This record gives sequence, structure tokens and C-alpha cells, in this order.
Amino acid sequence: MATASVAFKSREDHRKQIELEEARKAGLAPAEVDEDGKEINPHIPQYMSSAPWYLNAERPSLKHQRKWKSDPNYTKSWYDRGAKIYQADKYRKGACENCGAMTHDSKSCMDRPRKVGAKWTNKHIAPDEKIETFELDYDGKRDRWNGYDASTYAYVIERYEARDEARRKYLKDQQLKKLEEKNNNQNDEAGVSDEDEEEDGLRVDEAKVDESKQMDFAKVEKRVRTTGGGSTGTVRNLRIREDTAKYLLNLDVNSAHYDPKTRSMREDPMPDADPNEKFYGGDNQHRDSGEALEFKQLNIHSWEAFDKGQDIHMQAAPSQAELLYKNYKVIKEKLKFQTKDTILEKYGNAAAEEELPMELLLGQSERQVEYDRAGRIIKGQEKALPRSKYEEDVYINNHTYVWGSWWKDHQWGYKCCKQMIRNSYCTGAAGIEAAEAATDLMKANIARKEATEELPPPVEAKRLASWGTDVPDDLVLDDKLLAEALKKEDERRREEKDDRKRKYNVRYNDEVTLEDMEAYRMKKVHHDDPMRDFLN
Repeated sequence: MATASVAFKSREDHRKQIELEEARKAGLAPAEVDEDGKEINPHIPQYMSSAPWYLNAERPSLKHQRKWKSDPNYTKSWYDRGAKIYQADKYRKGACENCGAMTHDSKSCMDRPRKVGAKWTNKHIAPDEKIETFELDYDGKRDRWNGYDASTYAYVIERYEARDEARRKYLKDQQLKKLEEKNNNQNDEAGVSDEDEEEDGLRVDEAKVDESKQMDFAKVEKRVRTTGGGSTGTVRNLRIREDTAKYLLNLDVNSAHYDPKTRSMREDPMPDADPNEKFYGGDNQHRDSGEALEFKQLNIHSWEAFDKGQDIHMQAAPSQAELLYKNYKVIKEKLKFQTKDTILEKYGNAAAEEELPMELLLGQSERQVEYDRAGRIIKGQEKALPRSKYEEDVYINNHTYVWGSWWKDHQWGYKCCKQMIRNSYCTGAAGIEAAEAATDLMKANIARKEATEELPPPVEAKRLASWGTDVPDDLVLDDKLLAEALKKEDERRREEKDDRKRKYNVRYNDEVTLEDMEAYRMKKVHHDDPMRDFLN
């Protein structure tokens, strides 16, 4: 109950208040009235009917549940399309150079481009357009029908009705023309009886009758009296009133059930009748045809996809479910054609007009094949030879053997001509004889050359000294001089590392002794020596 925020109540007052609320809910007491004189529903929960304390409500009311924040600048009006406000007599500065209106420039002008604009002719100045600005709220900006004039749809209806009327008139003229030609045909009048003439006359009269009176079910009526008052729009009579009602088609007690509340008869009342003659086959015929069947399959697909773990729901996300169903149908159709092509490629197409090969027509034999219960061949099957993925028994360049059928001296070749070149032309037995003769001649020439060639004298190994010359047999090195040469070599290496220790007036001695050369050889670092890093 909508009550104002009051002070603390005693237990007795609280009990009376509860009893009053119960009486109002039971209809024994009159409902509470707000400040506007409207009755307040006593079944409204208290958390909705109680006003907040900061509103200081003195009387019970439901104003706090209504929208009280409204934008004063918001308007429901729309642009006045095609409205003009002022038309000048001469060109004004800053106006459109083409038409002369001030509300746009020449780049945005929607009039026909003139050969000479209004700026230079000062004639036929176009009127200024009416420019309006509106401040729309969130819903107004996103309302796709905002500013739509419903009366403009009457032109669409009139256009379609005029087209249908022209079509009906054309068909009626054609029908009258055919019937008149048939009646005026002198050759057929002798063989036509009086009854046929009367029927033709009746057909002509029926064709001349207005079609709107002949086909009452196509008439458009307007229902005015409704529960809420006003018109509900145009309604078509979907069946002729002379038709038999569905519950009168079959008066058998055990026939299809008719529900008078919903006016539905799901089963076929006449299942044994000819389907070409009966016009009603039950309400279920509409559920299994057209878009109803497709919608049912869409629901079944959504249920099955949800059971298999996909996050899909027909009622929560219908667009997603429909998109997945379309993708499923495309993939299913593609897989179906792929399977069909695979089967046709493997087994062929017996329905094609191609002639069967002679191997199949004359492929009968007396060979007996025995099978077990599982369908496996026990006896009579020929041993299948293993096939390679490469081409087999393909002979090229007049060869009678394949490449790799002959092996000699670590090389492959052809056995028919014994050639080692892959794409060579086969020479046959003559090529083998020529190759053997060439091989024998080459061997004979090599043997003859080896027999006539003189052997060179043996070369003695020379011992070389440290600086590259021959070492004499009586070479003797002095140990003391060698030790001094080693010290000199160490000092020389230290001076090379640090140029600052070298004296200004240094002199070099060009005389090199055997001990100096031996010391240089002993101190020289060999880069290929694995122990070079351990030398001092």
C-alpha cells in the first residue's frame, strides 16, 4: 500500500493498519486514493509503494515510481521536408553560385547544374531551405522510424492495387476475347449442341460480371468496433462463407478431434479421400510444410548442438543459432557432394551413357571363390601384388627394360642396351657390342701405354735447414752460442711487444748465424700447434 512516511506507530495502530490492508486486498474496504484522485492497487508490494524519506511525501502516492526527470529541450518533432522560407529576387553575396540559395554552397547544391549560374544571370533564384536543429535523447537518436509519415505508405498500396486491377482487366479481356471467338466460329457451330451453346453463353456472362462481386473472399473490409475502440486496419476474409466448416467435413465420432476453444483440428478429417480433391487436410499439414518445417529443423539442430557441448540457445540468441544452422547446411551439402564424387571416382557411374569397357563385358570366368560367414575370402583369391606410388613398367625412348634394371661399377642403367645415361635412346644389341668393343680397345691402349712408358728415377729426400736451404752433412751447432741466441730472441720479442723500450739510435745486425736461425725456429709459434697457448 502506498503510504507516506509517518512517525512511529504503536502495536495497536500497526495491527489496525495490517487489518485495513488485508480488507483492501479482499475488497471489503475501498482502495486508497493518491493526491491526484486515482485509486492505488492494494496488491502493490510495500517496497514499491513506499516513498523514500527524503521526498517528504505527505499523502500516499506513486509519483516516485514515475519518470520525473524529463529533458525540457527534447522534442518529438521532425524536419519539415522540402519546406522553403524565403525567395530572393536577385543574387546575394555568399549564396550558391548555381541556384542562388543562401542555405548551401555550389558544391552541395542539389539542383540541376545550370549552363550559366544564378550568380551571373541574376534570374530564377531558388528559395532558401528551412534549416532546423533538434536535440534528441538516446532513444530518439536511435529510432529508425523517427520522422516517418505513415500516410506515405498509402501511395505504395495504391500502386500495387492499380497493378492488380490492370492485370485483372487484361485477363478478363483475354477471356472474353477467347469466348467470343469460340462463339463466332462458324465451323464449330454445326457440331456443338444446344446445351454447349447455353454453357458458353453463361461463361461469357460470368466473365462480364464484376470480379469484386464474383470473388468475395478478396474483398477488403474494415473492422471498426473493437474492445479498445477505433479501427484495427484492413482485414481480408480468408475463406468464402459458403464453404463447409472443418468440424462438419466428417461427422464420425471417432474422426479427427476439433477443439472449439482454439478452433483447431490438427488431424486430417478425411484421410481416405483423394488428396487432389480435398482442400483441407488438418492443421498439421501447415506445420510440416513451408517455413514451419524449416523452423522445426532449426530448433532440433539447436538442441542437438547444445547437447554436444556448444554454447547455443534458440531463444537466447536466435541470430547465432540461425547462422550456425546455415553454416551446418552448407558444410553438410559440401560433404555430401564430396562423398558422391569420391564414390563415383572409385566405382564409376553406371547411370552415365559411357560404354562399358571390354574387360568388364568379357570378364566372366569359371574361377570359384569361397567366402566365410564374415565375408572374407577363404579360397580362390589371387594374391594381390604390392603396388608402388610411382609409375611402373613405363618404357621410354624405345627401351624394353626400365631404368635401374642393370647395375655395373656402382652405376644404374638399362639392361636392354647397358647404357648408364638416364634419358638415352636405346641402341639394342648393336649398342652393347659397340660398347664392349670400345671398352676392349681402351684397355688395350692403356696396357700398351703402361708397357712403353719409362719409370722416373727415384727422388732422394732432402734435409732442409731451418731457413730453407740444404743441410750439410757436417753441420754442428754450438750449445753456448745457441743459448745466447735464444736469449737474444727473447729480448727481441719483448722489444716488439713494447716499442717504448726501443732505443732511439738502435742498430740492426744483418748477419744471421746458424744458432740464430735455430733459436728463431725454436721460438716461433705455430698456429696449428694445439699446445701453443702453454708456451712461454
